[in-house]
Amino acid sequence: MANHKSALKRVRQSSTRRLRNRYYGKTMRNAVRDFRALTDAAEAQSKLPELNSLLDRMASKGRIHKNKAANLKSSLAQHANALAV
Repeated sequence: MANHKSALKRVRQSSTRRLRNRYYGKTMRNAVRDFRALTDAAEAQSKLPELNSLLDRMASKGRIHKNKAANLKSSLAQHANALAV
């Protein structure tokens, strides 16, 4: 265990950030999974902008890579468009 005051603070900060990142990561994965399970085209089209916004926020905060967010947005848009056909 760390003995310096700054190291103890760093342990507290990293623990808090780790829990926060886990929460947001799990929330994002659940949202993507629920979206892929949709079968109604109208519902998918209405939820797509909300999910895109969530992915953009995750990428801007550095919780996921910006290319991963772009790839997810693309595949989810393809899923929504396939439902519409």
